[in-house]
Amino acid sequence: MKARVKWVEDVMFLGESGTGHTVVMDGPEEAGGHGTGMRPMELLLLGMGGCTAFDVVEILKKSRQDVRDCVVEVDGERSEEVPKVYTNIHVHYKITGKDVKPNFVERAIKMSTEKYCSATLMLAKTATITHDYEIIDVD
Repeated sequence: MKARVKWVEDVMFLGESGTGHTVVMDGPEEAGGHGTGMRPMELLLLGMGGCTAFDVVEILKKSRQDVRDCVVEVDGERSEEVPKVYTNIHVHYKITGKDVKPNFVERAIKMSTEKYCSATLMLAKTATITHDYEIIDVD
């Protein structure tokens, strides 16, 4: 897996993945940013949310749960001191589907966070990570 980051101007950078996808990163105004892109630390939370969402949906589908939607909300707190690592992260899963069973959701989250989601496992080295979920039933 490869990534490339190119400086554009001020504190704006263009990130390119090995698969050719790009993302604009920019810093806060107080650091010379212009609000034209995501901050690199935001991308870490997005990566973790995407990683665990992917796992949970796949595990639920393999468990024959009728999942229609999955939204993962990630809230991170960072240290006040440099390096400003994440110290606490809370993940809230919103699973929408028909007759989705709570025990299957709990199992999927546990499997993702303890075994499959590399991003969660890496961030857990510096942060306390908590989870909860809600199931939204549809007809």
